[in-house]
Amino acid sequence: MIHMTPRFAEIILPLPVDGTFTYSIPEELVPVVTVGMRVVVIFGRSRMYTGIVHYLHLIPPDIKEVKPIFSVLDDVPIVVRPQLAFWEWIASYYLSTLGEVYVAAIPSGLRLENETSVMRNPDFESDVSFSPREMRVFNLLSESKSFSIEEIVKRLESKRAVMWVKSLLEKQAITLSQSMTDTYRPRTIRMVQPAFDAYNEELVQSIFERLKRSEKQLSLFMTYLDMSQLLSRNETRAVSKKALLEKSGVSAAILNALIEKKIFRFYDQTVSRLTRDFVQLNEPAILNEFQEIAYRSLLEQWKTKQVILLHGVTSSGKTELYIHAIKETLRLGRQVLYLVPEIALTTQLMQRLERVFGDKLGIYHSKYSDNERVEVWKNLLGKNGFQIILGVRSSIFLPFHDLGLVIADEEHEMSYKQQDVAPRYHARDAVIMLAHLHGAKVVLGSATPAVESYQHALSGKYGLVELKQRYEEIEMPRIETVDLKEAYHKKTIVGHFSDALVESIKTALSCNEQVILFHNRRGYAPYVECSQCGYVPKCKHCDVSLTYHKQQNKLMCHYCGFSQSLPERCPTCGTPTLKIKGLGTEKIEDEVSLLFPKARTGRLDLDSATSRKGFERIIAAFEQHEIDILIGTQMVAKGLDFPNVTLVGILNADTLLHFPDFRAHERAFQMMAQVSGRSGRKGKQGNVLMQTMDVTHPIVRQVIAYDYIGMFRSQMKERYDFHYPPYYRLIVITLKHRDENRVQHAAQRLAEQLRGLFGDRVLGPEIPPIGRLRAWYFRTLLLKIETNGSNSAAKKMLKEAVNMLRSDKSFQAVQVNFDVDPM
Repeated sequence: MIHMTPRFAEIILPLPVDGTFTYSIPEELVPVVTVGMRVVVIFGRSRMYTGIVHYLHLIPPDIKEVKPIFSVLDDVPIVVRPQLAFWEWIASYYLSTLGEVYVAAIPSGLRLENETSVMRNPDFESDVSFSPREMRVFNLLSESKSFSIEEIVKRLESKRAVMWVKSLLEKQAITLSQSMTDTYRPRTIRMVQPAFDAYNEELVQSIFERLKRSEKQLSLFMTYLDMSQLLSRNETRAVSKKALLEKSGVSAAILNALIEKKIFRFYDQTVSRLTRDFVQLNEPAILNEFQEIAYRSLLEQWKTKQVILLHGVTSSGKTELYIHAIKETLRLGRQVLYLVPEIALTTQLMQRLERVFGDKLGIYHSKYSDNERVEVWKNLLGKNGFQIILGVRSSIFLPFHDLGLVIADEEHEMSYKQQDVAPRYHARDAVIMLAHLHGAKVVLGSATPAVESYQHALSGKYGLVELKQRYEEIEMPRIETVDLKEAYHKKTIVGHFSDALVESIKTALSCNEQVILFHNRRGYAPYVECSQCGYVPKCKHCDVSLTYHKQQNKLMCHYCGFSQSLPERCPTCGTPTLKIKGLGTEKIEDEVSLLFPKARTGRLDLDSATSRKGFERIIAAFEQHEIDILIGTQMVAKGLDFPNVTLVGILNADTLLHFPDFRAHERAFQMMAQVSGRSGRKGKQGNVLMQTMDVTHPIVRQVIAYDYIGMFRSQMKERYDFHYPPYYRLIVITLKHRDENRVQHAAQRLAEQLRGLFGDRVLGPEIPPIGRLRAWYFRTLLLKIETNGSNSAAKKMLKEAVNMLRSDKSFQAVQVNFDVDPM
């Protein structure tokens, strides 16, 4: 059989365009190019991109000229088996493109960026006149030097420099060129080593003689000898500049003097950003009777089921079961992916897992710098890479070579769903396909499972393991309600705190215990209103009211980032009657400070924890009891373990219950049950006070009784009656355009086409709750497909209908996005 060498490669480019692009393989690159490698290609006339080789073949495309691959960036593939198959599934299931998956999957530090350089045109005729501003740009560019547009803007300190560049380009005074720049920068530390190659005692004595009149230089040299152990070794040894200066206590000028005397020399050493301090390893904790039964059931059911739902009450010790399952997987020589919904959870879990698994553990999330994410990626490509990855949803795209176990903790959480950009994947669902491709097992853990997951377990699609006892058999927290209607009527409320909640907080603080206050709204107040005319300040780019932030004294949009100062007078009627309305975590913090002036307070929300270190600092302070009362949004409800918390206060349960969404009641139950579970986790029963206007609401009663099954049954009945998951699959089609009339007409046209295909399964078009965002107008359609119908056929028909819409020139600029299985 004759083996034919492939001459063409299908390349995935980071573009939101269907399919791949065919490039020829130059003769010299034929032995080098391999599936999964990065290559540089030219797209269009001159634009350069970093692409991924999808597959190789012999079939020339039906076009006149095939561009060649420009260069190969890797010695070995950076995308490994079965990642590309996983990308294809993501693109197909979530109605996105391979290019969009590529952008979501690969850290930007591994995608060389296309940079436009500006330089003088050597053929330029100098008799053309320039304006003074154009001359500034032209003078900046020497005959041999070029600058990026960003550099020109920075040097001239004016964003309008872009317009001056454009003007010079029209006069043919300058030219532009494209180049690829590598944004990844290895981390280096400055090292100090002797300037001599060979060591002998005579040499050292001569240095002593040279330095005897300079006490500080001699002291520094002696410190180096001590740190490097040079006198007891036969070779020179480098030490870090920072450590040497810290130990010697002298200035950098003293060290530089020794460099000038050619006693020392500097060099930069590349080091990993992922190195952590050494931790003494411990064996996993011994499982108690209930945990042991659950763990044995988990192992037994894995013999016949790929996916197991672990339904365990809060503080039942699910993490210990995970640790035992991880240890067994590592014993088999396979890798583990441990997914959590929030970055905040990685801090506590990292410490617990490190104590057992040490440097086998790697961390991956969006608060890591891009350089750190590149290093995690490269680490996993190596033979001795991390065996366990603890991370958030983007971790599913990492280059695992042999995944044996996937854990999705708090599997019910909305944070697993990518909401903003395509592909709008759900990490919990996608990771089951990833595990299937690797032949790995999956455990989904939660105290309040998603309705769909619990239904899969009851139907036999998933296995089911239940853990109904808290660790050390501590009782579940005692949940009581406070009737806000009655409290307001009897005037037994101060600010937003009922007398009952105030007394409970006082009692906890007097016992040196900690308190969590939960309210799922950040900022100081949701909106500002004029009491005279009813005017409410709104974002000029979005159809939302502006949220007041007291710390910055600004009104801010939480969607596009627009902000403005709080006006002293109403812009409509001119009266000084603007009043702050509603409640946010900032305002709660103010009220707590007034009610409990001696208590140390902290806040955990997106405003207070903007970075990885911010999360870690707040959580560590609360763990070490440097904070008495922690006020937070949903971040405090997600699996955190604080042993000294004995009271949780839910400021207003009604904000969770009354929301226009078919999942509102399920989410309200989950959030209130989860935040309640932060109380009384060690030693004694905890307490929860829930303030609400409707103490008889079914969800409130179910939370008090920890009646998950009751909530599940009522939700299943409603969803059956109204055609919602798990009985139907949903696809939301969103159309957007800068012109409201254009997007409305496009939505109506698409709705007509879809009704011709799907009948009354199509709802809309509707204006969504936020109909304008960042100056774009939106319309939505909802498609409901029976679970026993052909999902792939429906998606194919949907894409064909959208392509037909786009064939109309008047609608070509209308953007159409899909959200499969929306949350």
